[in-house]
Amino acid sequence: HIRDQQLGLVLLINFFIATSFLIMLRIAVKSIYFMLTRRMRDVDTVRVLIYGADQNAIMAKQALENSTESKFVIVGFIDTNRGKLNSYIERKRVYHVKDLAALKDKYAIDQMIFVKDHLGSRDKKVIVERCLRLGIKVLTVPPASEWVSGRLRIQQIKNLRIEDLLQRAPIKINNDKICDDLCGKRILITGAAGSIGSEIVRQVLRYEPQMLILCDQAESPMHEIQLEIEETFSSSNVVIAIADIRNLERMHQIFNDYRPELVYHAAAYKHVPMMERNPGEAVSTNVGGTKNVADLSVLFGVKKFVMISTDKAVNPTNVMGASKRIAEIYTQSLDAQQSVHLVDTAAGVTKQVKGTRFITTRFGNVLGSNGSVIPRFTAQIAKGGPLTVTHPEITRYFMTIPEAVQLVLEAGTMGKGGEIYVFDMGKPVKIVDLARKMIQLAGLKPEKDIEIVYTGLRSGEKLYEELLSDGEKVVPTHHDKIHIARVNPLNHESAKRLVYELIALNERKNSSGVVRKMKEIVPEFISKNSPFEALDTVG
Repeated sequence: HIRDQQLGLVLLINFFIATSFLIMLRIAVKSIYFMLTRRMRDVDTVRVLIYGADQNAIMAKQALENSTESKFVIVGFIDTNRGKLNSYIERKRVYHVKDLAALKDKYAIDQMIFVKDHLGSRDKKVIVERCLRLGIKVLTVPPASEWVSGRLRIQQIKNLRIEDLLQRAPIKINNDKICDDLCGKRILITGAAGSIGSEIVRQVLRYEPQMLILCDQAESPMHEIQLEIEETFSSSNVVIAIADIRNLERMHQIFNDYRPELVYHAAAYKHVPMMERNPGEAVSTNVGGTKNVADLSVLFGVKKFVMISTDKAVNPTNVMGASKRIAEIYTQSLDAQQSVHLVDTAAGVTKQVKGTRFITTRFGNVLGSNGSVIPRFTAQIAKGGPLTVTHPEITRYFMTIPEAVQLVLEAGTMGKGGEIYVFDMGKPVKIVDLARKMIQLAGLKPEKDIEIVYTGLRSGEKLYEELLSDGEKVVPTHHDKIHIARVNPLNHESAKRLVYELIALNERKNSSGVVRKMKEIVPEFISKNSPFEALDTVG
């Protein structure tokens, strides 16, 4: 019996030891598992701050925390409203922007999220700059009104774009005057598939014209803008006219068929190095094509012709800029020779009416246009670099495409004819600074993650662009963003003779002769970084 009792005791002790071992083993395995998964989760999680402490910011915080797709850990809110500082919203503290550096060190902040409604605030640039200096990536989410079925999708969280950072305060325009110009009218837009032309299409359609004729030679981009119009505007009063403005017979057919009352002329070649190598094409399109559209506007009684020009037409150093300046000279001269005649209105009042009024709008680079520096930098960043900049000191003026087109429409309402309107482009931007900022906005470090390489100025390129030449003076208008450049127009007979001579030379395929003639028409045209510099040599 004693032996049986001892055996039972041994078995009982063994049971407790084995059970305890199994329990401890299970606890250890679970602890190791949770420790490893926590570490993996910590690696995957992104610690963020949300800019703003209003309802939109709170809704964004809730959406991010509740999303099964989200890896965001919300640390708190950042706000500049002193009344909200150090308060708590849904157990998350509201900090001041001055706390960013300390928060970065304490919580290893990875990202700052802006709700897009806040992007217009004047503090935005300062806060973004501070984030970039600290290595905090900046993201944006759309306001709640743009969420899909009331839910924020992770795919809607985007990197802050350089366009958002460079964007200025919204422009005020006189919609009533623009409507007087556009509502119920027949309007022709050349270059309608391009960056500027397509935005003119979008904005003009909002004013419900009687007919909108889209003219461009690029078939595929025209197809894209047609699909966009059908999806967005469901408009049946849009005519697609595939045409080259150099083809006078085809353009005559378009004017004859549709009888436009207003023309926006945006068709042009714009790339400086390409036109430097192909001066004949710059002349045939930018000069000859403009002449065709302008002459037809007079012939068919168009009320207003608005030409899109460029700051490269000022003291041009390249063929493209000189060709646009010659187009300005020709259309201005055409305006000066338009006769004023008397007509009796329906109210029985006699008033003076001028023939076609020719108006020029002149501005610099637009953000995101086809082939411009920002899409190129974006593509280079996606490939891992390097970013190519022509010169460390090169600067350019920038304006968003919608902003530029708003000012084009506004300037069109002001013009009595013959004016060259110059837009306030803000401050010039160093291209290398733009490159660095775009690298930082992508969450990378300039020179460390992505290299910046200087390639040298391209043919015809200059370091600084100008909006006025030495002989031009600027006159203010009622709009603080629009000024008038006062220039002495050439009489039409002289301008017509010079343009005919230029076109005749171009038909002989004599590039040097063509450029020499351009320099005769535009004496301030001095070539730079170009084989045509030899033509400027005296003696």
